[in-house]
Amino acid sequence: MSTGSRDRILARIRAANGERGGGHRRSSDDVDAAYQAVAREYLRAHHDDGITGLFAERVADYRAVVERVAETGLAAAVARVLAARAEAAPGAFVVPAGLPDEWLASLPGEITLARDEPPLAAAELDRLSGVVTGCAVAVAETGTIILDHGPGQGRRALTLVPDFHLVVVRAEQVAADLADAFARLDPGRPHTLISGPSATSDIELIRVEGVHGPRNLHVLIAEA
Repeated sequence: MSTGSRDRILARIRAANGERGGGHRRSSDDVDAAYQAVAREYLRAHHDDGITGLFAERVADYRAVVERVAETGLAAAVARVLAARAEAAPGAFVVPAGLPDEWLASLPGEITLARDEPPLAAAELDRLSGVVTGCAVAVAETGTIILDHGPGQGRRALTLVPDFHLVVVRAEQVAADLADAFARLDPGRPHTLISGPSATSDIELIRVEGVHGPRNLHVLIAEA
């Protein structure tokens, strides 16, 4: 290798490592400032309008049942969905701590609720008719619901063991894409991503539902 070629290679390495003439290394603030100054003319979001409708469409593609309801009619919708489920699969519905009381205000008397305090055993959860939760955020582009297991969402087992999951998504919780959704989440919390009912396929592409979670997912999108 010639001396000139070697010098050019070393110069490129020094430039890549952020060194200036004289061996002075740029500070992290300088590097951050240079990164921020890079022109970014690319499209930051693929969806700006109609993201609630897009989310509903993508969720339905996963074979989930999805309904868009008015916020004022949410309690009636919850009562209707749970009554239909109880008729098909009698049993109690577990509700996590922090679930808004107004969501359950219209429940008929025959609906039985169970609390996860103290935590229910897996066998008890398996015997339940289903679970009702809220969510942390939803993703329009992928039709994904994200739980961070905060108030109104419960621990992870509540949404994995019962065979039916009714989840309420408020329209303002719908993010355009994953980048938007992750920006709204606390990275220090556990997250469960739900894209339709639990399903898998074997080598012959035979779909089997309910293997890793509920076979039945019902989504109510509450809009103002």
